[in-house]
Parts: sequence; C-alpha cells; structure tokens
Amino acid sequence: MKPFHVCLMLSIALGLAGCNAAQNPPPAASAPAHNAGVTPSGFKLPEGAGCSGEIARYRAVIANDRATGHVGASVAERIEGEIGQAAASCQAGKEGEAIALVRASKARHGYPG
Repeated sequence: MKPFHVCLMLSIALGLAGCNAAQNPPPAASAPAHNAGVTPSGFKLPEGAGCSGEIARYRAVIANDRATGHVGASVAERIEGEIGQAAASCQAGKEGEAIALVRASKARHGYPG
C-alpha cells in the first residue's frame, strides 16, 4: 500500500473515531410551565350568551394563541383593539353590531366563524 493511501485511511479512521467520542450532554433546561405551542390541558372557553359570550370566547382564544406563540404580540394587540370596539358596542346594547364586529375580526385574521 502506498504511503498516501495509508495516511488517507488513517485520517478517515481517526475522523470516524472522533464521531464516537463520548460527549457530555448539554445541561437540561428547566421545564416550561407548558409546552410552547400547546394549549394547556385545562383550557376551557368561557360560557355566556349573546355578544358578551362571543367576546369573552374570542378574547380567550386570542390570549391562548398569544401565550402559545401562534399569534405575535402586534397582531394580538390589533385584535384586542377590534375586540374592544365590539365590547363597546355590546355594552351600548348593540348586540348585532358587536357580534358582526367579532365575526369580521375573526374573518380578517383567519379564525373560524
């Protein structure tokens, strides 16, 4: 065998041996309160009828989506502003308008019905 081939084979063998070297595992990070991106198991939508119930449920979904990272802070803030308009209409006794504002916001941001 030529010296070049011996050196090449030795280099490959040493390189592969390095792949099997024992490595210390990285330190374990402390566990988060819940898995990022996953809704907590105890999550329940608020109950309630009419516009106040619709608003409470939409707020809960947005808060959960923000907490799990499915919605960014700026989008969540924009949606909260829209929910605030719906809540003002609801408190003013404009049930239909409030529900229409919630539905329009959901449609604009990709939430079902």
